[in-house]
Amino acid sequence: MKFENKVVLITGGGRGIGRAMALAFAKEGASVVINYCNTEPVAVLTEISNLNSGRESKVVAIKADISKEEEVKELISKSIEKFGKIDILINNAGIVFDESYENKTVEHWNQTLNINLVGQFLMIKYSIPFISEGGKIINISSTNAINNFSMDAMDYDASKAGAIVLTKDFAQLLAPKNILVNAIAPGWVDTDMNKDLPEDFVKEETKRIWLNRFAKPEEIAHLALFLASDENTYLTGQTILIDGGHC
Repeated sequence: MKFENKVVLITGGGRGIGRAMALAFAKEGASVVINYCNTEPVAVLTEISNLNSGRESKVVAIKADISKEEEVKELISKSIEKFGKIDILINNAGIVFDESYENKTVEHWNQTLNINLVGQFLMIKYSIPFISEGGKIINISSTNAINNFSMDAMDYDASKAGAIVLTKDFAQLLAPKNILVNAIAPGWVDTDMNKDLPEDFVKEETKRIWLNRFAKPEEIAHLALFLASDENTYLTGQTILIDGGHC
């Protein structure tokens, strides 16, 4: 129970990587705030509640669009009202539009940047007053920001590259408070976001991965557990690639 008495807030925590992280932290004793925007994450709420059967509820789901400043403020306020503090913030929420540049619109760019990058900034900005010394912030970036670019997702690539810069800036800013800020850059992960990829494309990309498979969401969650743990006392401002050896 490494995270007993810790509170973790995860944006986009209802499915995919976010869901895996919510479950992983709950299994290690953390109280979990699951942020969602559209569909209430009933399944993961039930799973975590079952882990804590017979004890006070240690999970809450809060709806908020993190690209909207007032909703972010409300999300933070409700989290503090429920658990009193935030020890770990994980900025996981994100979207992608796969469109050729001819069909990509300003609306696509704005929505992608607002959720994937501005949303991370807002979450950090309004969480800082409630994160004490030794707290941890993890931003989810992507290998799309580093070495696996997509011509049809240039707005996504740009937003995830921005998340890396944001990570470094806040790591420097918060170092005097001993709040460590890092990013995780996953490669291909077996999630709902990727379930509709063309079969031939998946085969070709799998061939480029040394481990010959997409990651499981739980494998990304395990990395998050370390970065957020008390065992991490010196790693900050870094972006950790987890791509199975993609080339």
